[in-house]
Amino acid sequence: MIDKAPWKKQRILVVDDSSFIRKALAHQLEEIGIEVVQAGSGEEAFKHASTEDFDLIITDVDMPAMDGLELCAKLKKTPRTQHIPVIMLSNLDDDSDIEKGFLSGASLYISKAEAKEFIIESIGKVLSKSTTHKEQIILVVEDSRTIRSVVNKGLNEVGFRVIAAENGAKAMDVLSYCTPDLILSDIDMPIMNGEEFCRAVHASPVFSAIPFVVMSANNDRPIMRRMMHFGADAYIVKPFNIDQLVILVEKILSDRLLLISKEKESLEKERALILASITSLCCALEARDAYTRGHSEAVAEIAAQIAKHMDIKHEDIEVIKLGGRLHDIGKIGILDSILLKPGKLSAEEFEMIRRHPVIGAEILQPVPSLAKIIPLVLHHHERIDGKGYPNRIGGIKIPLWARITAVGDTFHALTSDRPYRKGMELGKALQIIKEASGTQLCPDCVNVFLENALWENL
Repeated sequence: MIDKAPWKKQRILVVDDSSFIRKALAHQLEEIGIEVVQAGSGEEAFKHASTEDFDLIITDVDMPAMDGLELCAKLKKTPRTQHIPVIMLSNLDDDSDIEKGFLSGASLYISKAEAKEFIIESIGKVLSKSTTHKEQIILVVEDSRTIRSVVNKGLNEVGFRVIAAENGAKAMDVLSYCTPDLILSDIDMPIMNGEEFCRAVHASPVFSAIPFVVMSANNDRPIMRRMMHFGADAYIVKPFNIDQLVILVEKILSDRLLLISKEKESLEKERALILASITSLCCALEARDAYTRGHSEAVAEIAAQIAKHMDIKHEDIEVIKLGGRLHDIGKIGILDSILLKPGKLSAEEFEMIRRHPVIGAEILQPVPSLAKIIPLVLHHHERIDGKGYPNRIGGIKIPLWARITAVGDTFHALTSDRPYRKGMELGKALQIIKEASGTQLCPDCVNVFLENALWENL
């Protein structure tokens, strides 16, 4: 059974002069949740596309009056419709027919004989590429208005968002408010030329990773090598075919996305391995102290529930939950004689206990993927009145995630057995939480905890 979810918001225009073929294709697409609009001619299709929004157009080639090739060419010449990807379906499938299809601007050309088997997969690939393009910004830096216009049109036709600048200085202004996914730049420009601009971009830690492509009429090998030395990723010589440029841009961005994906996968693996090690440390910590077994998991659950009721986004809630599990990881560095002492702690021993947030932060510090958790671990014992530890910060200076975790930590500590006392009854613990609001604990977090009776979820 095909999963309909990925297709729910997609809207496709199907164009064919045969009502039988049109309806059969529409039925196949509607079965997986795609919204389909049908048109029986090129003229009707263009009217629809001129006034309605579509994610994709699928058209027959051989139609009377305006055929599929003419429709595609007209769509690509019209600013409102030039970004819409077009798939051509046809019985005309020799090499010359396919070439005509691509020359008119089609994203894909499929034989009708193969359509039933491959159409869904093909649509997925084209839509995925189109969606990626819509999210990507290309900065075009060129002093020639004509070349800017041609490049802008070519990139827009395949769905890229384009920002143009007439020289390097204007491009630097653009970078002050926008970070593009790729830069296309001429060399010979007034005020700041392409070489100076390339060097400025790669001197910045913020922009140095942006792919930089040089467009230039100068085809001297020494100049090409110098631009590559300054950080350019590719060099294309004018006059160039705009399709050649578009393919180069797509290839560079595709390779970059693949690299980012591999790096992300590598980081996820590293994170999973480190978390497994840290989880083992947590288990070792709780195995040392039967009284605290399950404490971290309970704190994580309460913190996640508070965050959810405060409308914090899902991905951040997951990080908060992980932080809750790791908030006491620093206690692994505290001696058993102090951590498990049944009686009152001396001032010196208490100072050792107060070091556990700092120790925890130091344990997590070497792991880049856990950087967001560190402020939570470091500051979950700070107080709103500024009398907490380790940094004696107060109010909103305490990170929100740490304030959220502090409520869960305090509640579960009050209601759990400890070496030096039995756990409190629920009513008494809730009263202490109320009284601590505004002094020890964040009032907003306490209100969410109490109003939603979040202890009942444990």
